[in-house]
Amino acid sequence: MSGTLTLNTDPFALAKELSGKHLINGTLVAAVSGQTFDVVNPATGQVVAQAAKGDAADVDAAVAAAVAAQKEWKRRPARERGKLVAECGRRLTEHTEELARLVALETGKALRTESRVEAGVLADAFVFYGGLASELKGESVPFNPDMLTVTVREPIGVVGAIIPWNVPLMLMALKIAPALVAGNTVVVKSAEEAPLTVLRVCQILNDVLPPGCFNMLSGFGPDCGAPLVAHRNVGKITFTGSVETGKIVYKTAAERLIPVTLELGGKSPMIVMGDADLDRAVGGAISGMRFTRQGQSCTASSRIYVHADLHDAFVAKLTEKVNALKMGDPLDEATDIGTIISRDQYEKVKGYVEAGIKAGGTANACSALPTDPALAKGLFLQPVIFTDIARDAPPAREEIFGPVCCIFKFTDYEDVITEANNSEYGLAATIWTRDLRTAMNAAQRLEAGFVQVNQNLVVQPNLSYGGIKASGLGKEATLEAMLEHFTEKKTIIINMT
Repeated sequence: MSGTLTLNTDPFALAKELSGKHLINGTLVAAVSGQTFDVVNPATGQVVAQAAKGDAADVDAAVAAAVAAQKEWKRRPARERGKLVAECGRRLTEHTEELARLVALETGKALRTESRVEAGVLADAFVFYGGLASELKGESVPFNPDMLTVTVREPIGVVGAIIPWNVPLMLMALKIAPALVAGNTVVVKSAEEAPLTVLRVCQILNDVLPPGCFNMLSGFGPDCGAPLVAHRNVGKITFTGSVETGKIVYKTAAERLIPVTLELGGKSPMIVMGDADLDRAVGGAISGMRFTRQGQSCTASSRIYVHADLHDAFVAKLTEKVNALKMGDPLDEATDIGTIISRDQYEKVKGYVEAGIKAGGTANACSALPTDPALAKGLFLQPVIFTDIARDAPPAREEIFGPVCCIFKFTDYEDVITEANNSEYGLAATIWTRDLRTAMNAAQRLEAGFVQVNQNLVVQPNLSYGGIKASGLGKEATLEAMLEHFTEKKTIIINMT
C-alpha cells in the first residue's frame, strides 16, 4: 500500500495524464498495437483524451497477470482480503471529488445531481463488501454420524467484468468488490464512451492491492470484450449492457460452460393510484425517470400509468417540475441536467421522439436548452413527456435510454397491473398509493426484480438488484450475490471410522 497517488481535481489535466493507457499488472501500459481512440466531452464535442484500443493481445496480457496474481490472492485469509478491499473504499472516498469531476467530463452527467452521488456509492460499495469477508462460510451437513461432512466456498479464479457507460463507477463496484473479497482476480473492460474514470479507479485500487489483482482494459466490444468473454483462463463473466449484447455474451459463456451474470435492459412501469400523494408521486417520477441523468438508466420509469382522477394534475405538475430543471455544463454546480453520452445515442433518442409523434402521441418538450455558445456543439436534448400515445408505439414499448417517458391514463386496477406486466422486461417497478392492501397486492404481482412502494431509490449496496425475463440473470449488491456469483461450493467428506 504505497499511497503514492496525489489528488487531481482538474478533470482535463487528469484526462490527459491517463490518455492512451490500460492498467495491467499494476502498471499503466499502452495497447500492444499502439492504437488509440478519442474520448470526447459530450458537452462541447471536444476531444479531451485518447484511450488505449485493446484487442486480443491486451486481453491475453491482462488475463495472464490476473491468473498469476490469483494464486497468492486466494491464499490470503478472507478477512485480510476484506481489509484491503475496505481500504480501497477509504482511498476512493478521498478521491470522490476527483472521480466525480472526471466522470462528469467524459459522460456529460451533471456533477451535483449525478456524478458526485455515483462516486460516493462507488466507495461505499467497497467498504460494504470489505466488511463481508468473514461471511465466506460453508456448512456442516448432517449426512452420516461417522462422517464429517462440510462445504466450503472457494474462489472461481479470474473474473471478466464488462461494464456500461451510464453509471460506470457504481456498476463496476458491484462486480469488482465482491469478486475480490471472494478471492478472485479481475479484468474489467470499460465502455468505450467512458474509459477514463474507470482507469483512474483501477489506478487507485492498485495503490492498495497486489499487482495483477485488478486489471483494466479499454476498447470496443468485438475487438476487446469478445476475446475477454471467450478467453480460456476466464472462469466467470459479469456483464451489464444491452439485451442484444447480453445474448452474445451468454451464448459464448454457455459454449465454455462458465457462469455468467447479466444485468440488461428495462422498461420500468410506475403506477400512480387515485389516492396517491400527488407531490410525492411527481417527485418520484422525476427521480425514477432519472431526468437529471438524461434518462440514461435501465431502471428508468419510462412507462407511467396515472389514475384518471390524478392524470391531468400529474402531467401538469410533472411538466412544471421538469421545466424548472436547469440544463447546462455538467461541471457547473448550478446544472441539474447534463448531456446524452454520444452522438449515436443522441440520434437514437431523437428517432424515438419522432416515432412517437408519428404514432400520434403528444410530445411535451421540457427544460430549456443551454444558450452558452461554448456548449453549442454539446449533446443536449430536452426531456420529452408523451401523452395520448398508443401503448404499442415504439417509445411506449422499447427501451430508449434517453429522457423520454410515456404517461397513460387508467381507471381499472386489474387492467393496469396487466398492462404494467405486458413487457419483455422485468427489471424495476413502482406503485404509488396510500392503501396498504393495494401496495402489498401490487408488490406481489408486478413482474420485476426490484419493486418499490412510494419511492424510487437508485441501486444501493445491500439491496438485492437484478431483473427477470429479458432484464437479465442473477442478482447483485448483496452478500448472497458474492457467495452465489463469485464462489464455487465444494463438498468435503471425512470418514472417521
